[in-house]
Amino acid sequence: MNPSSFFTASYADARRLYLHSAAEIAARVDSHVIPAQRGLAGEELAIDVVRLGPASARRLLVLTSGTHGVEGFCGSAAQIALLHDRPLHALLEKLNVAILVVHAINPYGFSYLSRTNEDNVDLNRNSIDFAQPLPVNPAYDDLRALLVPPAWPPSAENAAAITRYIEERGEAAYQQALTIGQYRHADGMFFGGARTVWSTRLLQTLLEQYGGACDSIGWIDFHTGLGPYGHGEKICVGQLAADELQRARAWWGADVTSPLDGTSVAANVAGPLLDTLRRTSTHARTTAIAIEYGTVPLVDMLHRLRADAWVRRHPDADPQKLDAIRAEIRAGFYCEDDVWRGLILGQARAAILQGVTGLSREPVIA
Repeated sequence: MNPSSFFTASYADARRLYLHSAAEIAARVDSHVIPAQRGLAGEELAIDVVRLGPASARRLLVLTSGTHGVEGFCGSAAQIALLHDRPLHALLEKLNVAILVVHAINPYGFSYLSRTNEDNVDLNRNSIDFAQPLPVNPAYDDLRALLVPPAWPPSAENAAAITRYIEERGEAAYQQALTIGQYRHADGMFFGGARTVWSTRLLQTLLEQYGGACDSIGWIDFHTGLGPYGHGEKICVGQLAADELQRARAWWGADVTSPLDGTSVAANVAGPLLDTLRRTSTHARTTAIAIEYGTVPLVDMLHRLRADAWVRRHPDADPQKLDAIRAEIRAGFYCEDDVWRGLILGQARAAILQGVTGLSREPVIA
């Protein structure tokens, strides 16, 4: 197949192709439909799960797409390509490793071309203990009034104020203020929620169901939006065990980065989804990374996320205007360019192979 054929134009198309690809290899699909929600085109919204590899395998690689909704085009394509990858399936049998393919962990955001879920929650800020005091982000509070203006596009005064903030404090400070997460403003950006949301709870259940008997679990979570165009930065983030970053670099290479040692394009965010694995699967040795594929420059990407937040606050705005804004948001996280698509799939396959090989070297407890 042409590599571009694994990419689709919408969540509904991605789901249809994923299910069709699973049926072609006679793979069982475990589907979980979001209660009381429909997609942008009225379609059913679901997280669809396929397990590949020997039934007896006790080493598991988890692959997730669509954590940030609109970023799902990339991860979905990588997962669909995997379903067609017969040589890789044979390798799983040979090495006694399984893969859990979790398609569209945030189907609402994927369908609506939004970063956040049906509750406006950023799933990558939701994996925290809500019984404990919540993280605070005073820098976001300082910027909040500027980030989502009453009208879109922003006024000249608003744009000048944002530019001034960046000139005075730098892009890194602007990125940090917005992206580390906040838990005070439910209608704002990078909101981590007030409780554990449906998708996070389901992921916990899936990890218990499919990983409960495993000795070692790896995870690749696919993202887009940060870094150089088409480059997939491998990032180890969250509440890492002492040896996890070292093990991730042994599996995926010395170029694995982490905000914990200042090597990553990403901020050290609160409550990343990868922490769900570490908290749920304490019986297993866990090794988790996100892959972040670059699309557009940082400030441009954050501007489109400001537009996303504006759309969430103004669902009754002119439909044509909403469609135009959503198209711009989509273009910021999915590049309809065969070179970019090829870079995504090539790097994704390499990372999956590295993860499988790394897991195969992990001990199985007798």
